[in-house]
Amino acid sequence: MSPEVPPPSRRAVLRAGACGLLGAAAGGCGFMPAKTPDEKDLAPVEARVDGDLVYFNWADYVDPSVFKGFEKEYGVKVIQSNFDSMEGMVAKLNAGNRYDIIFPTAKWAQRLARGGRLRRIDHSQLANSKAVFGKYTYFADPWYDPGSAHTVPFTAYKTGIGWRRDRIGDLTGSWKDLWNDRASGRVFLLDDRDEVLGMGALELGLDVSTGDAGDLNRITALLGSLRPRLRGFSSDSYNNLLNGNAVMTQAWSGDMAAMLNQAKDPSVFGFEAPREGTPINSDCYAVPWNAPHPGTALLFIDYMLRPENVKKNIEYIGYPMPVAGSEKVYAALVEPFPECIVTEDELKADLFFRNGGRAAEDARDTAWTHVKAG
Repeated sequence: MSPEVPPPSRRAVLRAGACGLLGAAAGGCGFMPAKTPDEKDLAPVEARVDGDLVYFNWADYVDPSVFKGFEKEYGVKVIQSNFDSMEGMVAKLNAGNRYDIIFPTAKWAQRLARGGRLRRIDHSQLANSKAVFGKYTYFADPWYDPGSAHTVPFTAYKTGIGWRRDRIGDLTGSWKDLWNDRASGRVFLLDDRDEVLGMGALELGLDVSTGDAGDLNRITALLGSLRPRLRGFSSDSYNNLLNGNAVMTQAWSGDMAAMLNQAKDPSVFGFEAPREGTPINSDCYAVPWNAPHPGTALLFIDYMLRPENVKKNIEYIGYPMPVAGSEKVYAALVEPFPECIVTEDELKADLFFRNGGRAAEDARDTAWTHVKAG
């Protein structure tokens, strides 16, 4: 595909409010499986071929050659389905759809695990897991899944500001740059509740996941001053920059890295991780409790962790994968945008979006509605 007609961003979706379908959250409220899992549904299994792989993920998020290699080596087919939001993923699970491997973000992994919807993973069944947990100690015991009992990290990424250097020059390294007069009328924010409210919270020195009514009033007032300067809300960050719809946009680091494969001259673009703090997130491999072929799912996770496949996938999707030995691959890919790299210190800075109780999530939904309405 030519640079003139770039593919859609791998996260060019409407990632709506985090509780749109579930209402409450952290305790697993709102999950409505076809039946209640028992212990055997949640117990670890052996990594072995027990059928084809039924795969459920964002579209275009694994290198096709990796799928082909897995199919050839293990004599199975990969049956792909895609979701366009975490809410959409959970709705399919709640409806009784069965998948072998899913890819929740950190906060959604916590909800699924707490709700008894994920099978435990025996790390000893994954020959390559030491490259993750031995190197990236954060993921050996993450807040969202103690002991990584139900998940293995797939990617890690941050949120910052992408912009056109050729249109507005250099920025100052702050979230205040979104209010830059030179960019007024050509700025996009992500179409994502947590990201937009989180940006406002960080600019005000507040907790990135705050559900406090007073905090949210301050955030909506701040964002109200930005609203007239916006062109709109869109998660298609790099296409907006490439085609000139935006001269500045809130953006995920991985999408900015992926843009480098399309830009004729990367030097005209920039990406910054603002000094007030940048949200960090992680997508995870997870095996649902009712997976028809959990053994094949474990083989797939282990296959994805092989160095050659990590390299292929990093170069394909633009998102770093927390696997030892992959650091130089990603650093080379994002040389024009070094702030895309997620460090161990950033992982530990506690800027992940967290689950709140029903009242907090409802308050965040209301604040987001007000921001979008302008």
